[in-house]
Amino acid sequence: MTTDIARPAGALSPRGRDKHRLVIPSLCGAILVAGLVTMATGTLLAPQNPFTQDPLLSVTLPGHAHLLGTDQLGRDVLSQLIAGTRPALLGPLAVAVGCVLIGCGAGMVAAYRGGVIDAVVTRCADLILALPALLIAVVVVGVVGGGYWFTVGVLLVLSLPYEIRLTRSAALVVVRMPYIEAARTLGHGSTRILIRHVLPNIMPTVVATFLLDFVIALIGFVSLSFLHLGVPPNQPSWGGMLADGQQLIGQNPWLSIAPAVLLILTAASATLLGDAVYERISRRGTQQ
Repeated sequence: MTTDIARPAGALSPRGRDKHRLVIPSLCGAILVAGLVTMATGTLLAPQNPFTQDPLLSVTLPGHAHLLGTDQLGRDVLSQLIAGTRPALLGPLAVAVGCVLIGCGAGMVAAYRGGVIDAVVTRCADLILALPALLIAVVVVGVVGGGYWFTVGVLLVLSLPYEIRLTRSAALVVVRMPYIEAARTLGHGSTRILIRHVLPNIMPTVVATFLLDFVIALIGFVSLSFLHLGVPPNQPSWGGMLADGQQLIGQNPWLSIAPAVLLILTAASATLLGDAVYERISRRGTQQ
């Protein structure tokens, strides 16, 4: 017979405290992500055409007509900020999705198969990890002169080793479990075992690395666009605004502050949301 320990009125159970602790981070992250997605998809939110120039107006401080002022060409800073949200988020999201699809699959196969396949996959990942990723991206994109999606491909290749190594490490623990051997004994195929037994058990790691890949790719994209690489020069970008605002910090600091704040909020929202989802999935798997 079990005896329930009396709990003070209004006190939360340990599970209730855990859920309460996850509410604020997940809510904040979800709100920030929703706002960024709205900015990325709703170009009509821009108060003016971000490409319209007014050389006679030049650089101005925030005012009624331009809420964040204008740049050296008289373009509205707020409109450029909104227009630059889509390329700032779309590329890193594509890199993160590609890392999960390719890197997660390669990491699970390497852990499950072992032997030569594991050795080849891990050595290739180690070789790329030994290279300075951002420097290689700057050199390759700068020399080849590729466009936006070429930059996505370069950052995807350079980000894959992290996903492969983390997924492989998590999958190595799972593939040694007795139920995996039982599934093999019952004649289940490798694909079925990986999808139905291995993947669900490493899902917290997959979610965490997905959002980590997104943040790293976001920083890489902004760094490249700061050097005017990747994003076409005629297209607004957060990195390009940071580079232009560096020379105009005394005339209109919002040209640098606005994209910097959005970059920080984006990374913070992805981190908060990732931590909350990771904790929720981990606890759900523990309770089952």
